[in-house]
Amino acid sequence: MKTLLNTLLACALLVLLICPAVQAADPENTLYLELKDGRVVIEMRPDLAPAHVARIKELARMKFYDGIVFHRVIDGFMAQTGDPTGTGRGGSGKHLPQEFSEAPFDRGTVGMARAAAPDSADSQFFICFAPAHFLDGDYTVWGQVTSGMEYVDKIKKGSGQNGLVRDPDKIITLRVAADVQE
Repeated sequence: MKTLLNTLLACALLVLLICPAVQAADPENTLYLELKDGRVVIEMRPDLAPAHVARIKELARMKFYDGIVFHRVIDGFMAQTGDPTGTGRGGSGKHLPQEFSEAPFDRGTVGMARAAAPDSADSQFFICFAPAHFLDGDYTVWGQVTSGMEYVDKIKKGSGQNGLVRDPDKIITLRVAADVQE
């Protein structure tokens, strides 16, 4: 009996070590991005960009991002979304002041897209496929993919230097984890 209990305990411990955590560390600052291939979990960084995180949560709760395409996807760089027109020129209509930080743009970093003006970010954001340190200090970092990066990697890539995508993949849903009943 003792051997059986030890074996069961060892198996349970092994499962806990191998399987990633299912629950969000901080559900109020975690996003569930549902893509065609699976769920991407994004831990938001209110410590770096409180206004951006607040706005992303507000838009997610309004279901603003549901069905929006990844209009610009550059292989080896990033996948960009958040424009309701799908052209790269649209947004929610509310510009945000820049919240640049020392946080690096690494694989899985989520940053805010913007025009040339530093305070022109709105609703568009991007997820880095690979380190993009040339963006460090010039764009707002507001999150990090903590699981599901393999699904981000499967987003349909664009062509040309600008990465415009024909028949692009879409966000199925984007939800704040605190709002999701599972």
